[in-house]
Amino acid sequence: MSLQGSDRRDEPSSGSAGGNGAVAAAAASLRLRLNPNKEHKPDGYEDMQLDFSPNIFSSLERYLPPSMLNVPRDEKANFMREILLKYLPLGERNRAQKHREYRERIIANYQPLHRELYSVDPATFFVPTFLRAINDNTEQSIRSIVSEPSPGIFIFDIFQTHFCELLLSEIENFEKWVNETKFRIMRPNTMNKFGAVLDDFGLETMLDKLMEGFIRPLSRVFFAEVGGSTLDSHHGFVVEYGKDRDVDLGFHVDDSEVTLNVCLGKQFSGGELFFRGIRCEKHVNTGTHSEVVVHFFYGVRYLKAGDL
Repeated sequence: MSLQGSDRRDEPSSGSAGGNGAVAAAAASLRLRLNPNKEHKPDGYEDMQLDFSPNIFSSLERYLPPSMLNVPRDEKANFMREILLKYLPLGERNRAQKHREYRERIIANYQPLHRELYSVDPATFFVPTFLRAINDNTEQSIRSIVSEPSPGIFIFDIFQTHFCELLLSEIENFEKWVNETKFRIMRPNTMNKFGAVLDDFGLETMLDKLMEGFIRPLSRVFFAEVGGSTLDSHHGFVVEYGKDRDVDLGFHVDDSEVTLNVCLGKQFSGGELFFRGIRCEKHVNTGTHSEVVVHFFYGVRYLKAGDL
């Protein structure tokens, strides 16, 4: 993430760092440092109700002016929130506010079935080979667990079967609650009529930790040139396919730097996944040469570059 701002390293720091005067002065300017304070250890924001991903706040904190680094966490969060909102048009701000209220209504009323899913337990979430590679955290260890059938597409085992079963069970429980309460939910995208956004019913913190601690190490190795080492937000969701569900999904370009897809299907036949190569912004709607088309049976787990 990159925001233009002023480098405030020469700003006087007299007085109490947590004093109201310093906070008021910083809030009045709403400016960030041009270069991050790499020695500062940012706070975590996972337990706060925020308009943006908690990881964005942790990443942005290193760019705060010196007078803001040691103020209470909620004051830092409000300061950064105001800056982020400045970059959103009024319509986007209103949509963000409505979406936050929408999530709060769901979380206040939906009772999770498997609460152990809502925090990351590496020993029960991940297969041993994946966990060892991440713990070693070297390029060699990470490359040792993946295969690359086509440039930019990487296949590897990640989740234990039991975790997948619990996640499916939780999703089914959420869908049951939606039907019983007649609650109108937002689907993952405009192309799917079935499925759910995992963040919307409480799994946002889990997905934040998944991305930061377990997906970012892989994307740092394979997608460093497109920001793979600095991923700071996500859109986690499931979609459902079947005779009485969505039957297919048309070709599209993911609005992301990196995409992780996991097959959670139980028993099924058919279901193929096709890739038509990587697209940059200038060539999103261009044609594709046959040599870059790749297809898989939809039983694989893979990490791929998204909208590059």
